[in-house]
Amino acid sequence: GRSSDKSQKNSLFTAMNRFIGAVNNMDQTVMVPSLLRDVPLEQRDAEPGRYLRNAEADMYTYYTQLKSIRNEIEWGVVREEQRRKERSANTAVNAANTEPEGEDGTDLEQLLQYHLKGLHGVLTKLTSQANNLTNRYKQEIGIAGWGQ
Repeated sequence: GRSSDKSQKNSLFTAMNRFIGAVNNMDQTVMVPSLLRDVPLEQRDAEPGRYLRNAEADMYTYYTQLKSIRNEIEWGVVREEQRRKERSANTAVNAANTEPEGEDGTDLEQLLQYHLKGLHGVLTKLTSQANNLTNRYKQEIGIAGWGQ
């Protein structure tokens, strides 16, 4: 049926949980985040041009970015709900103007599908970034930072 294991594996909820898990794992592995400063994200054996292009974005930048995205996924909606309640008096007046275009629902469903697909792709990329960072830390920095 519709709720087969395959669709479950590709659900946005699963992708979010996988990402959050990867970032939590990264968080637990990286004991000394400051060691990530000035370490390029690309490995040395990567194609040379690409290595230099990404050199300005060091692993520390990615580390903090990934953690902040995790927090946004976990808390952003909650915070937004609170803000909405605080503004509820004004919201009632403006509600009519903020309705999305497609009243019949079909366009909205397509729009949702489009965004879910895009978000799923982004989350998948971010998850592998978090995993790569964790592995690089273990391989290189984890050993170097052992004596700290």
